[in-house]
Amino acid sequence: MSDADVNTTHAEPQVVHLEHSLEPAKPEISDAVRRKHEVSKLRYPFLNLSEGEYVVASVRRHPIGLIGVLFLTAILMVAASIFYGWYSGLATNPEMIGLHSTDLPSAASVFVPFALFMLLVALGGFIACYVYLQNKFFLTNETVVQEIQTSLFSRREQTINLANIEDVSYSQSGILQMIFDYGSLRLSTIGDENTYRYSFVASPRDQVARLNDAVEDYKNGRPVDVDL
Repeated sequence: MSDADVNTTHAEPQVVHLEHSLEPAKPEISDAVRRKHEVSKLRYPFLNLSEGEYVVASVRRHPIGLIGVLFLTAILMVAASIFYGWYSGLATNPEMIGLHSTDLPSAASVFVPFALFMLLVALGGFIACYVYLQNKFFLTNETVVQEIQTSLFSRREQTINLANIEDVSYSQSGILQMIFDYGSLRLSTIGDENTYRYSFVASPRDQVARLNDAVEDYKNGRPVDVDL
């Protein structure tokens, strides 16, 4: 065996020590971004914003969605008032339909049920308007956030990262939506069969164009700072 073979056989293995952090390094956040983040936290305390994330804009719901609720509430209250007025006159003069004064409850005794009905109708209209207005849609520099309220005691939040959005579109159907310029937004994500919708959106064509711009800016590493 040669000297070279002996040296090769008994060569000590070399150990290389690599130092690395246990957690990935956090990207540096500029003072401007930090200020925007703090302002967004104050203005939208109900949103769960990550560090360095701030709200760019919110998408408005069209007020036409309240018309049906307000109209129905007004119709019920007017109808109840007309009925109570008619009944008060009838209770005062029941002879006009061939009844005696003792055959009908007095108008005063009917007032309490009437007042309770009016209160319930007004409360129902208020709750319906509140639920409608609590449905909100936000664009941040990182995500799209949708606050979904389906009833007075049912609420959830839906968040989609801008990097995962594959397509943003809108739909308008019916003469009212065309005349008053409102419709529904539709978002689809990469590898996800579900679609996300937000209805009663004012100026949906403009909103879709700006949302697409925001997604494109984010995916290309540009600052997301559009005005919706």
